[in-house]
Amino acid sequence: MLRLFVILQIIVTSYCCLSCSGGQNQSIEPGKIWNDTQGNPINAHGGGILLHEGIYYWFGEIKKDSTWRVPYITTWECYRTNAGGVSCYSSKNLTDWEYEGVALVPERSNPASDIHFSKVIERPKVIYNQETGKFVMWMHIDSEDYSYARAGVAVSDSPAGPYTYLHSIRPNNQMSRDMTLFKDDDGNAYHIYSSENNATLYISLLSDDFLSPSGTFIRTLENQSREAPAIFKQRGKYYLITSGCTGWAPNPASYAVADSVLGHWEVKGNPCVGKNAETTFDSQSTFVLQAGGSDNAFIFMADRWNKADLEDSRYVWLPINIENDELSISWIDQWDLRHFADE
Repeated sequence: MLRLFVILQIIVTSYCCLSCSGGQNQSIEPGKIWNDTQGNPINAHGGGILLHEGIYYWFGEIKKDSTWRVPYITTWECYRTNAGGVSCYSSKNLTDWEYEGVALVPERSNPASDIHFSKVIERPKVIYNQETGKFVMWMHIDSEDYSYARAGVAVSDSPAGPYTYLHSIRPNNQMSRDMTLFKDDDGNAYHIYSSENNATLYISLLSDDFLSPSGTFIRTLENQSREAPAIFKQRGKYYLITSGCTGWAPNPASYAVADSVLGHWEVKGNPCVGKNAETTFDSQSTFVLQAGGSDNAFIFMADRWNKADLEDSRYVWLPINIENDELSISWIDQWDLRHFADE
C-alpha cells in the first residue's frame, strides 16, 4: 500500500510540475508536431532519454535540409539526409523540452571521418557511468549505402555535451546497425544491436567503463530479422520491443520477455492493439522510458518516419500497459502522466 502511494505521489507531483511550469505543452499528442520551449519543432529522431539528477535529456538524430534517395541502391528505398549530428533537449516534466544544442557535432572537413556529414549517424543513446563520471554515447555509424555497419562511441563530462567522438567498432566482430543501450539496476550496461545483416539481435555486456564490449554476449531472435530494439525492466522481468525490417515502411511490432538480460527471450507477439496496430500506429520503436522512477509508468517511444521529408518525421509516445507479464499499447490522441495514476 505504501509503495502504491509513493508511485502515485511521484506521478501527481510530475503532473503538477508540468501544469505550473509555464511551458507550452500540457500533454503529449502522438504524431503531432512537437515544439520545444522556443517554438521550434523538436529535431531528435531515433532517440533515447537519460534521466540524470531529476532532469530528462532527450538525444536524437538531427535531420535537416533536403531528403533524397540514394540512386544506386535498388533493393530498398534508401532515403537520406546529411548527418546533422546528435541533438540534446532537456525537460523536468517530459512535455516541455528546452533545446540544449548539438551534443555531437558532425565533421565537415574530413570525408573519411565516421561522423562526416555525408555518413550515417543514427539512434544515439546515452548512459552515465558512476565510476568514471563520464556520460557515454553509443550510436549506429554507417556509410551512405549502409555497408559499414558499425557502432560509434563518444564521451562527455556533462549530460548535454559536447561529446567527444572516440571511434567505431564492429562489436564482437559482427555488424551493428539499429541499436539501443540498457543500464540495469546492478550497474551493468548492455549494447543491443541488429547484426548479421539484421537477421539476428545481439545483446552484449559492456566493459566496466561502458566504452567497449566485455566479450560476453548472446545471439537472440535468430533469423527473425528484427531491428529498432527498445528494452526495459519491470519487477524482475525484462521486455524487448522490436520492429521488422521493412525500410522506412512501418510494420507490426513484436515483444519478447526474459528473466535475465542474457537469458532466454520468449517471443510474445505484437503489443499494439486496436486500429493501426499492424503498423505500430504508423511508427517504429526507438526507446522505452521509465517515467518518474515509478515501476508502473513506462512510455513507448517511436518515430513516425516521413521518408520523403525526414526532417518532418514525427514522434509517437504512448503509455505501456503491463498485466501478468504481458504488454499492450493502445492509441491515445492526447494524454499526460495522470494516465498512470488512473491505472
